[in-house]
Order: sequence, then structure tokens, then C-alpha cells
Amino acid sequence: MGVIIITGSSGLVGSESVSFFSGLGKTVVGIDNDMRRHFFGEGASTRSMVSLLKSRFPNFVHFETDIRNRVELENVFREFNSGIECVIHAAAQPSHDWAAQEPFTDFEVNALGTINMLEMTRRHSPKASFIFMSTNKVYGDQPNHLPLIERETRWTLDAGHPYAQNGIDESMSVDQALHSLFGASKLAADLVVQEYGRYFGMNTACFRAGCITGRNHAGAEQHGFLSYLMRCAFTGTEYKVYGYKGKQVRDMIHAADLARAFHEVFQSPRAGAVYNMGGHIHANCSVLEAIRACEERVGKKMIQAYVDGNRRGDHIWWISDTRLFQRDYPNWHPAYDMNAIYDDLFAGLLK
Repeated sequence: MGVIIITGSSGLVGSESVSFFSGLGKTVVGIDNDMRRHFFGEGASTRSMVSLLKSRFPNFVHFETDIRNRVELENVFREFNSGIECVIHAAAQPSHDWAAQEPFTDFEVNALGTINMLEMTRRHSPKASFIFMSTNKVYGDQPNHLPLIERETRWTLDAGHPYAQNGIDESMSVDQALHSLFGASKLAADLVVQEYGRYFGMNTACFRAGCITGRNHAGAEQHGFLSYLMRCAFTGTEYKVYGYKGKQVRDMIHAADLARAFHEVFQSPRAGAVYNMGGHIHANCSVLEAIRACEERVGKKMIQAYVDGNRRGDHIWWISDTRLFQRDYPNWHPAYDMNAIYDDLFAGLLK
């Protein structure tokens, strides 16, 4: 039936995509070398996910390949060649905190790795859909200049602002903002994905996501906010709240909903598409609200510490306006609201 290549195939978005497309009977080729372990330590390793996916899906093939290595990538693409129908590029260095520790590694993984994947696709399967997992951090701290109002448990946007009802759309500028090195490397990748779509006529799509979550997430303090928070509540580990009184707002999208969005693009691709993607107005929370929801499910108070200083470049308020994607793909609707997301994370810890 056709081949789907998925980078970062053992991570949250990658593993959900492997499950989804394998379930459709596709040959799924996973590319993942467990860099997450290097980024965040042994507890964040995705090695066990490789074994699980292999055991569940006989049509899943795994390559422990580094996306920075063009020779190794060429071998993978040459093997499957014109049979490749779609490339889902989800591999990344995902933390703006971590990026400052190893700027070369961050930029090589995020920017160089992306152009490597694009060029392999152009050479071997130019008609394939190329789906890039971008980030809302391409906008830098631009959202922090919006007219925000403090409420009891969260920051909100002034009701008269155009973004107040539906969130932030793709018209927000990426210029004149503090991005973090991670945001800059992802923006470079985002732009080159768009350019391959427009210049070479390839079917490319960038998903600028807010927070992505799900029970498969190996959340760490530096990345994977909600997964890590629920694990801290469950295990009695101290959770540190960084700045903004814990009222900073994030929207949440479950990785399974994201995989279904990828399928929509695969079925009806466009050239150079860009979408803000997240929980929209249906699934968002502040840190304080998330703590309370986790405590309710675990049945005990969390151990917390407050750090009086926000993470540099962190967003105070982010809610994605997903209406452009839903206009282009009206059959897609998210299945997970916040309660379903919390329940899924908690159930994953009970197994």
C-alpha cells in the first residue's frame, strides 16, 4: 500500500503517527536515534517505544538513523524511493531551555536535519506530502506584547482584541521578537519547508503547534509540560512553577488528534501551507488550573515550588486559532478536550 516515513517515530507525535498510519495498512518507516535521551536524560528515553511499536505493527520498520547524516538518510530513501507517499518530520530538539546549552546541536538537528529531509524527499519522492512539526515558538515572545489581563487563575486577553475569541492566527509577525535559540532554529526550518513548497512546488505543510500531549509523552521538566506535571503529581515529585504567578496559559492538543490532522493533509495536500495548530478555545489551561486538575485525579496535593522568574522567551498566553486548518480540512475535529486529556494522562500512569 505505500510508504510513510516518520522521523522522531518513537516520540510522542511520531509514535501516534506510526500507530495511525500502520493501522491504515501503510508500510511505516520510522527514523529515530533516541536523541531525547541525550537532551533530557535516561528517564526521557524513547527506546522502549521502539520495541512496543515493532511488536504491535508488523508493517513498521525502524531505522536508528540521525537526521543530520545525509548518507544514512540517502540509504533509507533510496530503499523505498518512489513508493514514499508521505514524510512526517517530527524529529527535533524540542526545548528552548536546552538549546542554549548546545547551540550547534540544536541548530543542526532542527534546521540542518529538516533541509536534509526535504532534499531527500525532493530527490526520491517529489510528489510525496511533506508534513513538518513546527512550533508556536517561531513567533518568539510576540504574544507577550498583547493586551493581557490578570484573572484569578489565568491571564486572559482583552475582550476587544481580534485574537480574544478564537486565539492567535497565522498573521502574527515572526519579526522583532525574542525567540530563544530553539525558536530561531525551528523558524529557519519552518521557512525552508515553506520555500520547498513554493519554489519547488512540493506538497509541504508546517504545523505551528502549541503544547502537544498524550500518554505516550516521556515528559521532562524542560519539555512536555502537562505530561511531566501529571507524573509529578502521581509520584509526589516537586514541581517547579516558573514565573507569571503560574497563570500562564497554554492550549493543548492530543497527539492522536494531530495524527488525524496529518492524515487530512496526506489525503489532500497543498504547497507551502502553514497552520497554527493546538487545542484552540476548546482545550487550554493555565499552570494553576492544570495543577488542580492533576491533584483531583491523583487524590492528593502536589508538592510545588515557585521560581520568581519566568523562562526566557516563555509565552504568557497562547491559544491557537485553528480555523484556517478547519476551513481547508472541514472533516477534521479534535476528539480530546481538557478533561479527556487529563484522564488519558492519568490512565497512562496507572497501567
